[in-house]
Amino acid sequence: MFLILKRALRRGIARSWWLSKLWYRRSGLRVEGQPADQVWYFAFGANMHDSAFRERRRMRPLEWRPGRIRDYRLRFNLEGRPKGKAAPANIEPCPGGEVWGVLYRITRRDLIWLDSTEGVPGPRYRQLWAEAEDREGNRMRCVTYIAEGKETDGNPSLRYITLLREGARAHDLPEHWVRFLNNVKHAE
Repeated sequence: MFLILKRALRRGIARSWWLSKLWYRRSGLRVEGQPADQVWYFAFGANMHDSAFRERRRMRPLEWRPGRIRDYRLRFNLEGRPKGKAAPANIEPCPGGEVWGVLYRITRRDLIWLDSTEGVPGPRYRQLWAEAEDREGNRMRCVTYIAEGKETDGNPSLRYITLLREGARAHDLPEHWVRFLNNVKHAE
């Protein structure tokens, strides 16, 4: 019950730009720019799938394109639900590595809403600003999410890894990345 109330409060605050600024400040963070300013968001997990990003999170991106961030790698080292049977995606620094995903152009107001659906600010995920590159080699500053993960990886649920696989195919990510996701073993 407490989690439901906390989520409702967080989403209520996210609907107000000024309340959001106060909420972030209380957490030691700042809300930059104006509500209509546009930013690129890099999705590498379930948000690559339209059912998660557009339907569940109710996001309406202005544009999308396949992209990657370099010097990171994909991990499944977070504790999901049910505990021990699901491990959501995460990234961590890895020189020479790369993570493919979907770059969505959204407004800063949308980013505040997305933060609220991801529990930011909070104890798990935090924003990470990085340089991304689309398929044509265009570079752009983007925001994504990163968390302090466990030392060892777990296995994502079949439902979760299916979202990543289908999202990667639907957004035309490179075949080597789709193969990589196809080889991720899911939890039993």
